Amino acid sequence: MLRFLPVLLVLTGPASSLCAQTAIAPSGVPQSAAPQSGGPQSAAEQIKPITNFVFIISDDLKASVLGCYGDKICNTPNIDRLAAESVVFDRAYCQGVVCAPSRKSLMFSRYQGKGAVNMGQYFREHGHYSARVGKIYHMKVPGDIIAGTDGQDEPSSWTEKFNSPGREAHTPGDYACLNLNIFTTDEENRQSTAMPHRMFVSVQYDGSGADQPDHKSATKAIELLQQHHKNPFFLAVGLIRPHYPMVAPRQFFDPYPWHDMPLPATVDNDLEDIPKLGIARTNNTRNDIGKYPDNQKRMWSAYYASVSFMDQQVGRILDELERLRLRDTTAIVFCSDHGYHLGEHGFWQKSNLHDEVTRVPLMMSVPGMTPGRSRSLVELVDIFPTLAELSGLPAPVGLDGRSLVPLLKDPTAKVKDSTLSFNNGYGLRTDGFAYTRYKDSTEELYDMTVDPEQFTNLVTNPVHKKTLTAHRLMLRNRLKMLGITLNARLPANR
Repeated sequence: MLRFLPVLLVLTGPASSLCAQTAIAPSGVPQSAAPQSGGPQSAAEQIKPITNFVFIISDDLKASVLGCYGDKICNTPNIDRLAAESVVFDRAYCQGVVCAPSRKSLMFSRYQGKGAVNMGQYFREHGHYSARVGKIYHMKVPGDIIAGTDGQDEPSSWTEKFNSPGREAHTPGDYACLNLNIFTTDEENRQSTAMPHRMFVSVQYDGSGADQPDHKSATKAIELLQQHHKNPFFLAVGLIRPHYPMVAPRQFFDPYPWHDMPLPATVDNDLEDIPKLGIARTNNTRNDIGKYPDNQKRMWSAYYASVSFMDQQVGRILDELERLRLRDTTAIVFCSDHGYHLGEHGFWQKSNLHDEVTRVPLMMSVPGMTPGRSRSLVELVDIFPTLAELSGLPAPVGLDGRSLVPLLKDPTAKVKDSTLSFNNGYGLRTDGFAYTRYKDSTEELYDMTVDPEQFTNLVTNPVHKKTLTAHRLMLRNRLKMLGITLNARLPANR
């Protein structure tokens, strides 16, 4: 039986059989030119305002593992199906590199902190039914998921909100704590909430998956679509996989036998040119996962299994939208809050400004817009102003993002020259380079055209002195527009 925990009433809403429900000009972005449209007025430019929005966000999902982003191993047929019907953004970047700041940033369209209005609130105050299912703002995983609690939710966002509890690492089945090399079916002494090794836990078990939080969230989303599809709605669905613990039914692990999993490429002395603040806290030199190459492969297997299970839930939501004949009136956005390290540079998890963490999947399926792919640099803060423009409603004031509607009309257009990410400093992504300036003024610079895996830091390379100088100035100017002043001091050897 699916179970949803009761949550606080914000506004009145219909009762649910599954869950006790309780009622409850963008600034700072330099650009080289005004956004370009696709030529003479086209059908795309004559689009009617969109009335319905479905926003689906995954957790800890790196763009590179999806089939539609080039992965040859992971099975993601439903997200790939959505991608084929969307404009897919190949170079989308998050602003926060852990859950809480990233999710707050994209919901308020602010690089840091809160703004006056958030995305759910905006649609609710303009007459839409606005609902949250699962994790949209930060929730502790697994803590808030096991407890069925709200985490750092913003109640102003929603007409109704629904949590999707689950047992997480305590799910009966084959448990592994891979950095400790523990494999057991015992349900005692499992790494769970606030425990130091929880990020290396996987559980595969015999079952359909209906007991898992993401399956419950998709089921609730389907129910809400059935109840509210005749009126304008903004439905936000937060799926928590592949966030640890990586729990999924056994059939989702079967396509990924661990011994067949390739590990990321490595180079000798890889960390020597990465500043101290650029080295992930969890890495192979500091964590026992480095002692177990086979368990690193098992981490990939579990991650892929979690992604495939999450993909199935996306497919269930898409199927219901099609069954209700809502695709012609509904814009669908799919993204992740940030990426994830799975052994690249020997790094694990997030909290890092390298591309594996800052680059995220982002796709938008919009009625009347031709599917395609865009290489334009975009940011998660751009989602809110994009949906606002698509709705035809008055634009909110004080958003940091820029509308991506010009790119939905013409994927070859351009809306900004760079992206910003924040963690122990600032990450600046430009058309060809990735530049990072840490709080202690140490730096990284990578030529992403020839070195997309970021193995060679070019900061001390005299050939790239002009490029480095240009990126220092660009970062300084961008931060100045946000009211942030950089320390002028640079290390002596720079």
